Parts: sequence; C-alpha cells; structure tokens
Amino acid sequence: MMKLLNSMHLKLIALITMIIDHTGAIFFSGQDLYRIIGRLSFPIYCFLLVEGFFHTKSREKYAVRLFIFALISELPFDYAFFGGLNGSHQNIFFTLFLGLSGIWISESFRHKNPLVSIAGFVGAAVLATLLNTDYTILGILYILIFYFARSMPHGLKEIYILLAIGTATSFLSGSIQMYAIFAVIPIMFYNGKPGLRSRLVQYGFYAAYPVHLMILYLIQTFMN
Repeated sequence: MMKLLNSMHLKLIALITMIIDHTGAIFFSGQDLYRIIGRLSFPIYCFLLVEGFFHTKSREKYAVRLFIFALISELPFDYAFFGGLNGSHQNIFFTLFLGLSGIWISESFRHKNPLVSIAGFVGAAVLATLLNTDYTILGILYILIFYFARSMPHGLKEIYILLAIGTATSFLSGSIQMYAIFAVIPIMFYNGKPGLRSRLVQYGFYAAYPVHLMILYLIQTFMN
C-alpha cells in the first residue's frame, strides 16, 4: 500500500472535517451529513496526539501548549455552542491535554509500576468525565486505542483500531459517532513523516480551533 499522507495532510483532513462538523452543528442541526463527515476529525487528532507524544522534542512544552490553547479556546467554544459563558462543558483541547497526560504517566511507569501506569489513563478518564470535556471518557479511550496500536504491525493495527473504536463508540455514544471508524482510512495511508514544519504552521493549526469557532459565532450573531 502506498503511504501517501504525512502528518500535515492528516492535520488538514482533521481540520477541514472539524470545520464542516461545527458548521453543521451550529447552522444545520437537522442535517446529519455535516456531522457524519465531522466524525473523521477527532480520531485523527487523537492519532496525531499519540504520534506527537513520541516524536516531540519536549513533552513538557507539548503539554503546556495544549493547556494554554484549552484556556484560550474556552470562550469561543462557549459562545459558539452555548451562546455565552458555560462552565458545564469544556472544549476538546482539555480532552487532548488529559489524554496526553495519561500517555505520559503510562509511559513513565510502564516498566516501574504497571498499576500507576494504568492509573494514568483511569485518572484522565475520570477527570474528563468530571469536567465534562468534549467526548469525555470516549475521547480518552480513543487516545488509549491509538497508544496501544502504535506497537502493532500494519494490517493488524488497522483491524484493531477499527474494532476498538467501533466497540468503544457503540457502548458510549450515539449512532452517528459510529462513522468515526472511517477515520482509519486516511490513517492507513500515513507514512510517518511530518510534512511541512514551521512554528507558524504549528501554531496556525492550534489557533484554527478557537478562531473558526469565534468566526462561526460571529456569523451566527450577524444572521440573527
């Protein structure tokens, strides 16, 4: 199989499908097609999070970036989806930050203390549920799935991801979320290369989340 997609390509796919998803959620709530397309986005971001954890030069800086953008994104998230301040539901960056923290603890204690290693992901799942972050425990499970898949050979890896995401989703979410299994298709073509690398591009992808949410909110406000 030709591995045609690098990390940059996957980020673009995730970003575009996310924007389509959010556009549908805000403006076309009765039309499922937007949400179905959007189901590809989050699993790809989870996959890239795990890849980023193992390739980053500084895990500390990676975690700090996620947390800072979680804080930056909260107001745009609240206004876009709730029309104002809402402390009952936190944006996706908090989920990714907790997932990264779970991976970090798991990796740090995997050989020293397996119980602490497991507790890292359990703690992340509990916090995601208590804080009601986007995707909550399902989001942490997606990250865990890709974390375990990383050491598997190609072929088996894709089957495992498909089955694991399908099983987790069927127990913890609605029928539309089941379309998340199709995220395995672009992931199958990942070649392990970063693609275009620069600080501007890196932070541009981070900023795209709060910026597009604020734009959607402003359009919604103008239309009303």
